[in-house]
Amino acid sequence: MGDLEIRPATADDVPAIVAMLADDPLGAQRESPDDLTPYLTALERLSADPNQRLVAAVREGRVVGTLQLTIIPGLSRRGATRSIIEGVRVHADERGSGLGTQLIEWAIDESRRQGCQLVQLTSDKTRTDAHRFYERLGFTASHTGFKLPL
Repeated sequence: MGDLEIRPATADDVPAIVAMLADDPLGAQRESPDDLTPYLTALERLSADPNQRLVAAVREGRVVGTLQLTIIPGLSRRGATRSIIEGVRVHADERGSGLGTQLIEWAIDESRRQGCQLVQLTSDKTRTDAHRFYERLGFTASHTGFKLPL
């Protein structure tokens, strides 16, 4: 496999990113690759926010992975800054290649560069393979998450 570049996502990357977001049973229910307008609007908002990093993992000119990293300054933990990893996706033909590990390692390294003391993420309860993956990388399932649709 060729060299991997992890870089800020651009509008040209959005179709490939949305396709990856939609490429599983959960994503297929909530994503809509037919209309990219809301995704492009979201990318503009993300790009304007200095605490957001939406990245594309590119190999041989093709987007093969993505994630969003959010930096959150806070008061708890003695004023600690933390990061949240969201929307981790790896193209189907790249799964098992180590790309997911490279993406998460990039997010952890970037979190350190931003002065974070903690990296956190959530994963749907049904994604048992993802849970094993994150545990292998040193994450612990220490909390229970809650959501309220608005």
